[in-house]
Parts: sequence; structure tokens; C-alpha cells
Amino acid sequence: MLIAPSLLSCDFSCFGDEIRRVDEAGADLVHLDIMDGHFVPNLTFGAPVVKKLRRFTDLPFDVHLMISQPLAYIDDFADAGADILSFHTEADSDIDATIRKIEDRGMRPALAIKPGTPAHTVLPYLERLYMVLVMTVEPGFGGQRFMADMMPKVELLRQEIDRRGLSTLIEVDGGIDRHTIRQAYISGVDVCVAGTAVFGAPSAMDAIGELRALCES
Repeated sequence: MLIAPSLLSCDFSCFGDEIRRVDEAGADLVHLDIMDGHFVPNLTFGAPVVKKLRRFTDLPFDVHLMISQPLAYIDDFADAGADILSFHTEADSDIDATIRKIEDRGMRPALAIKPGTPAHTVLPYLERLYMVLVMTVEPGFGGQRFMADMMPKVELLRQEIDRRGLSTLIEVDGGIDRHTIRQAYISGVDVCVAGTAVFGAPSAMDAIGELRALCES
């Protein structure tokens, strides 16, 4: 299980120190949530902030675009240092064109789906995707409860990825903690985004270690 701490739950007043903290704690990725106040009812930060944060770690930046027009901002996030770029099937940009532009800019493309979106919407694109992100909360705010009824989507995706012999990863985001991560792992998840469970813990290293151990037990 790869652990991607979500900066949405960190102390924004010391962004750099928070990234260093999870890097030293053994995180596999850094998850950055980009919200435009239109696609989701919240605002976070954009490519200029991501570019400033890039110098604090060599960990891959897993950038989740919760924005209406992802195609228009691919160059900005490529220039900012994003490694994985997730965008939503429900967004307004053409999916094929957006995947192609992400690849052209040397990033790894990922598709994300909201809780109300069926898993089969991403199946036509699986061969072209580095990762599929299944939201286990309604996107827009951190600290929500894990939606266990999203696990059948994960199971369907796992079966189809394995059937096709693909290496596409499955990521979940929302409500992941010591009580929910094993259920995600058993369902076939490869990457768990964890916000409060890591940044809200007294020790990020202990929190990440416990999350991994719960999957290995």
C-alpha cells in the first residue's frame, strides 16, 4: 500500500515544513488537492503554490484537479512540477484531449470519479491511465467519513485491470484512517490518500507506519 498524505489537512501556515515532515516520515507521494470554487464548493491553491512547494521534497507530486476546465491548466501544473495529474470524468474538458496533453507534457494521467459516478465511465481509458482515483467522500472538503459503499467500484476496477493485464493503480481519497484502510486494501486499492490520519497524528511516521502495517497484517 502506497500512502499519499493530503496537504489539504496540513498547517497551511508552514507548508514547506509540513511537506518535509511527511517526507521524513516515509510517505510515498504528496497529494495536492486543487479546487476552483466552481467544480467543487471550495477554494484551495493553484499552480504557483505547487511550484513553490516543489523545492521541499523529491517525492512525486500527486496533483488532484477538482476544477471545471482541467485541459486549460495542464501546462501550468506541468511547469509547476506535478508528476501525476488527476482530473475528473465529470469535468467539462474532453477526456481524450486532456489525457493526451498530460502525456505530452511528461506527466502521468489519472482519472477521478465522484461517489455518484459509476466505475464503468473510466473503463474505455484504462490502458492510457497511470491511475484511477475513486473518491470515498464527496470532493471539496477534508475530514469527511469514509463511504464504504464505494468499494464495489474498486473491486470492479481491480477485476478489469487484472483481466486486461494492466499496471494501472487504484487510489482512494476520503476518510482513510486506521479503521478503514484495511477494507480499502482488501478491495484492491494500491494508493490511499490520508489527510487527518497523518497530519492530525502526534507522529506522522508512526501514523504512516500503522496504516501500512494494518494492510500487511
